[in-house]
Amino acid sequence: MKKVVLLALTLVVGATFSNIDAAKKKKKDTQKEQAVKEMVNLANSSDSLSYAAGITMTNGLMPYLLQQGVDTAYMADFVAGFNQAVKDAVAAKTDHSVKARLTGVLIADQLVQRLMPGLKMEFTDTPDSVIDLTFFRGFTDALQKDSSVMKQKQAETLFQEKQRTNKAAKAEKLSKPGRDFLAANKTKEGVITTPSGLQYKVLKQGEGEVPQRSDKVKVNYEGRLIDGTVFDASSKHGSEPATFRADQVIRGWTEALTMMPVGSKWQLYIPQELAYGERAQGQIPAYSTLIFDVELVAIDKPAPAAEPAAPATTPAKTTTAKKKKK
Repeated sequence: MKKVVLLALTLVVGATFSNIDAAKKKKKDTQKEQAVKEMVNLANSSDSLSYAAGITMTNGLMPYLLQQGVDTAYMADFVAGFNQAVKDAVAAKTDHSVKARLTGVLIADQLVQRLMPGLKMEFTDTPDSVIDLTFFRGFTDALQKDSSVMKQKQAETLFQEKQRTNKAAKAEKLSKPGRDFLAANKTKEGVITTPSGLQYKVLKQGEGEVPQRSDKVKVNYEGRLIDGTVFDASSKHGSEPATFRADQVIRGWTEALTMMPVGSKWQLYIPQELAYGERAQGQIPAYSTLIFDVELVAIDKPAPAAEPAAPATTPAKTTTAKKKKK
């Protein structure tokens, strides 16, 4: 039994040293390859120009690579990939096979980096989700006209139906906290609900003019989510009130502003349908009910244009006119 254990240990130790030797050898081989890299021969002015241009064009590349998640410790791998891509790009000018393969690489990169994140986001907070490998299998099957699993028209109809039902489910889920808040809020003292669903409470009633939709107004405001998070305020943009047209803001604001007399301060409770709806906006998540404290300071009306003055008659002009009559 001891002999068997000793033999096993010997094999393990031998394999370990063998792996270490292999790693050392690979490292030496890599170093040797780098050492025998072809020398650069700048034989003429064009060679010098080309080499200098190549160096210059790397300016700013390192920060970009880091931004793309490339570990600069692996620059040898980056250069190997770059060199191969250059060779393929040259070959693709005449070789249709290489051209097709390179285009496949580009399309794959666009799908992974650009399309997939947005598609996955679309189905976040829904009953369904997008699975990478299954998506790519459907993509390539369609390109190769393999309809054994699903036909093109069937797939398009199914996808559109899933988009519609999942969007509705997402809206229902994400807007529920806001709907529950508004349902409870409308029963509170002083809260008025309009036919559109806008709710407001008069904190101070002004006695000035009520703006029209096309009027510019000056307001002080603070906006909050229903959990109390302040996402914006006029005080964040300076000491003066904010100025804008009453019809160039979210629908809930426009409706409120065109009912408020100047000098009023109201608290608005705006359902997502009258705010940003399914669009996230900065700190405002999609389908958010919003709360605003709004003080209407003034209507910013342009000063009336001055009437043009009557042209003055000079003695010289009068004299000229008289001479012409003679």
